[in-house]
Amino acid sequence: MARIFSQRPLTGFTAGSLPLVFLITIASLIGWSFTARAHEIQPAIADLVFSPDQSGYQLEIALNLEAALAGVGSEHADTDQSPKAEEYDALRALSAAQLRDRLYQVQQNFLSQIFISADDVALEKTIENVSIPDVGDLSVARASRIVLRGNLPPDAQNMTFSWAPSFGAVVLRGPLSEAGEGYSAYLQNGTVSDPVSIQGQTTQSVWQVISDYVTVGFTHIIPKGLDHILFVVGLFLLSTKLSPLLWQVTAFTLAHTITLALGMLGLVSVPAAIVEPLIAASIVYICVENLFLDHLTKWRPIVIFGFGLLHGLGFASVLTEIGLSRSYFITGLISFNVGVELGQISVIFLCFMAVGFWFRNKPWYRPFIIIPGSLIIAAIGAFWFLERTILA
Repeated sequence: MARIFSQRPLTGFTAGSLPLVFLITIASLIGWSFTARAHEIQPAIADLVFSPDQSGYQLEIALNLEAALAGVGSEHADTDQSPKAEEYDALRALSAAQLRDRLYQVQQNFLSQIFISADDVALEKTIENVSIPDVGDLSVARASRIVLRGNLPPDAQNMTFSWAPSFGAVVLRGPLSEAGEGYSAYLQNGTVSDPVSIQGQTTQSVWQVISDYVTVGFTHIIPKGLDHILFVVGLFLLSTKLSPLLWQVTAFTLAHTITLALGMLGLVSVPAAIVEPLIAASIVYICVENLFLDHLTKWRPIVIFGFGLLHGLGFASVLTEIGLSRSYFITGLISFNVGVELGQISVIFLCFMAVGFWFRNKPWYRPFIIIPGSLIIAAIGAFWFLERTILA
């Protein structure tokens, strides 16, 4: 242990405001880690189908109903960051029956914020069914399901969908063809969907698919992927030079690309109950290794490659929930991965601009930045590991 904390005199340590801010930022993540994953706002999933005779439609929406009713939108990575956090928490504590009653009490206002049109004519909609899980663990967001139904005008050709920005992001998935193809779009900030064909199959622009999945991949890292962010910061802390860091990130990228593809193809499937604790353990390992090493060893990229395989399975679970069209499977997969990489590169860039570029050659950089930062992140990872195993 003496070697870990050995240090030269603090020559050149001036105001050091940026290193202090960096460490305070990492430390603040400890508090966030206790709730961020529990109350993380995931996009809603809306599945649209039409009746065989095209006389009506059904829209089944899986969503965080409490967040929608409280008006906690997607601008917040976590419900606790919202000014309406107390209202959300109160709704989350309601029983399934009580929350259903609350929805029906405000259903007119709720439905008025969902916009469904056919050939530019607004459609009526009614709540046909509501399915809400039991209260369960209050620290975990519950996914409710609401089924909306309505009639379509005779010979209607296309339908569009959007909802209020306060409801957050939503993935709209259109009817599947006999070949298993269907429309899928990631809608944010009240964006209106493309016209979805009622009579036939909807075609999508390849640029729209790229834009959607790059956005999903990026937001899965920033701001929603706290565990992935901390893993990347852990990699950054050991590397005072860009070259060793690039070797590590390259190994990580190659690995998670492989398991992301295998997971989406259905060739590999590992339960989240196994993947999530191992991802937390990977964070602990990297940061503990940072304490005992001051350089990149020849085996570290290999170890990181193995951890990348785990993180890829975590990415696959997100992308599987959203779904990929067969027509744009490769495009969507690559675009999602590009978004993930842009998120990771952004994390590295921010770390370098905060401390690496300015202070990496200072004699106090290791004892005052690398070691405290690694200890803090390792503590967060250890808590997550316990939370996902013993405390689950």
